[in-house]
Order: sequence, then structure tokens, then C-alpha cells
Amino acid sequence: MSNSFYQKIATNKKKVNNHLCIGLDPDIDKIPDHFQKNINGLEKFLFEVIENTSDLCIAYKPNISFFEAFGIEGLKLLARVRKAIPDNTPVILDGKRGDIGNTSKMQARYIFDYFGADASTLHPYMGTDSLSPFFEYKDKFNFVLALTSNPGAKDFEKLKLESGVPLYQKVVETCVEWNKTYDNIGLVVGATQNELPEIRKTAKNLLFLIPGIGKQGGSYSEAVKNGNNKDSLSIINISRSILYCSKQKNFISEIRKKCLELCC
Repeated sequence: MSNSFYQKIATNKKKVNNHLCIGLDPDIDKIPDHFQKNINGLEKFLFEVIENTSDLCIAYKPNISFFEAFGIEGLKLLARVRKAIPDNTPVILDGKRGDIGNTSKMQARYIFDYFGADASTLHPYMGTDSLSPFFEYKDKFNFVLALTSNPGAKDFEKLKLESGVPLYQKVVETCVEWNKTYDNIGLVVGATQNELPEIRKTAKNLLFLIPGIGKQGGSYSEAVKNGNNKDSLSIINISRSILYCSKQKNFISEIRKKCLELCC
């Protein structure tokens, strides 16, 4: 795959020898005690994390909702965080977008042009025209929700269609077809789901973004085993288990230790 995001992931995986993506989910109540419990404290915390972990991960995934919760100041912080991340470390801006075509076009402009994200997350519920404005950014990448890591995935994603195929499987098959045209589509598949190996068989070449490690109970080694594509690539996101593993002043050393432990 010639996509620049994909190539950066491949390069970083060789460099750091893991599949770790660090999720940036800023929560004032969980940051170490010596930081101020405000935007300034969050900024200092996040900047320290980025400065001291970029050599250990292949990507970062800021979750936009954790920044939106602080209103305009939170979004300004997100813009500064984006600029603080090294150019050779891709940024997946987790926004889970996907709306009618003209709205989706504005969402893509916001994610890719304003924030300069390298990749996005999308939900497929509204179909092709809701996602194509993102796919048309050829130098960007998009992870479509297939089978997520949360318990509620069973409510819709695992429902059987009239054909007997579960809804998530139809999403997977459709994304495989879309990718033949766009070459910048991957899937979100939860590490907590037993169907991960089955989905990999259907989508042999697609890049998977795999959440659910750590607090949600998924296994890093099993995610690598079952989630890697033909190029031995997958992106395994870990957020809370890394960011908030310590509230002490030596939190950076604990975070680095946790990164290495989780990727064993």
C-alpha cells in the first residue's frame, strides 16, 4: 500500500518493534496530583507524555470528545497537542464521524485540514456517501468501525441480516471492496471480540486499529497474533492503562515501564 500513513506505520513498527498506539484521552480527575486541575495542567501533562513516549509507539490517537468536553479551550489544546507530536509519528484523530454527504465533507475538512490529522475513525451506519468525503483525501487514512470492543457491540453490530451474515461482517466485506478503489481504508476491530481472527480472514490486507487492551481486558499478544495483516502490521491502541498508571511525580518512568510491559 502506497498511502503515506500506512508507510509511516510500517516504518515506525520496524523502528520501535511494537504495534503500540497511545490514546490521548485527557481527564483532569486522573492526571498526576502535582498538575493543576485545569487546561494548563492537562497541557503540561500531555506534553510530557508525548515528549517521553514518542520513541516507544507507532502512533498517537487523541479522542476528540475528551477535548470537546472543555469547550473551545479544549479544542485549542487539541490543536497544540497535534503540533507537539513529532512529524514522523502519525496522528489518528478519533472522532467517529460519518453524516450525509455535505456534512461529512465539512467533518473531513475539520479533521484533516484544520487539525492536520493523518487518519480518522468513521462509523458506517449511513453508508457510502457519508464516508466518501473522507476517502477522497488520498493521502489520509480512515478506520471504519466494524466490531467494536464495548459490550454494546452486540446490540447492532452482531445482529444477523436476512442472509444470516452478521452486520459487522457486511461492513468488513464492503470495506474490502471500497478499499480497492480508495486504498486508504482500515477497520476498527476490538481486541475483546472473539471474532477478530475471522474478520482477519475476510480482510486479509486491511490495516486494523485494535482497541480494548488493558482496562477492557484484551490481550496485546493475542491482538498481534490475530490482528496483523499480510505486512505484519496492526495498530493496537492503549489509553487509560498507560496514561493513568501512576499519579506520582515519577509518572513518566511508570508510563514508560507500562508501555514496555503491555507490549511484551
